Amino acid sequence: MELTCSLCRVQACREAPGVKPLPAFCPARTESDILATARQIYQSEAGTRQLARAAAQVESAGYCRWPRVEEIMEFARRLAVSHLGIATCIGLLREAALLQEILEANGFSVSSVCCKVDSIAKEEIGLQDEEKIRPGQFEALCNPIGQAGLLNKAGTGLNIAVGLCVGHDSLFFRHSQAPVTVLVAKDRVTGHNPAAALYTSHSYYRRLRAEKG
Repeated sequence: MELTCSLCRVQACREAPGVKPLPAFCPARTESDILATARQIYQSEAGTRQLARAAAQVESAGYCRWPRVEEIMEFARRLAVSHLGIATCIGLLREAALLQEILEANGFSVSSVCCKVDSIAKEEIGLQDEEKIRPGQFEALCNPIGQAGLLNKAGTGLNIAVGLCVGHDSLFFRHSQAPVTVLVAKDRVTGHNPAAALYTSHSYYRRLRAEKG
């Protein structure tokens, strides 16, 4: 299977079916069985349908008006969720504290967990000393599975990721029982604006486009 939607210039999926011809490579043409199953899931799974409907309602209500933190709160309200979880990077505790303050001011109860909880030595997962950021020193492993477990026990209805590292976020998503949304995507180089590297890939970050041998 080859999926290349990012290269599509037709964008027939924006229109009602039949208005524009589907490109030959469009998954709606080549993988219709998978997409039919997805459509059926929206109809048959009540929880999935609720999430999808709430997401679409928030998109419409706040389109180009609400910042993402406001969208998250409205999404939670439409899901009838009052207890929110924050899974935060230790380097963004200040931002997490500001978020918690905003959420609580808007009537939510909040549980927050830092990524370094339990101070697990990186060596416990087989990392070599020379693979650490500062060889020769103790470094605590990020513990997204622990974060998820604690928020699961706290009974949060929606979890918010604040600056979890690449990969650590994947583990958190996998182990969280509640749905997860992202407020801050970690990018230390661009001030947590990962798209900046894309927009400057023809100039400052053109090395990213160079083919690797």
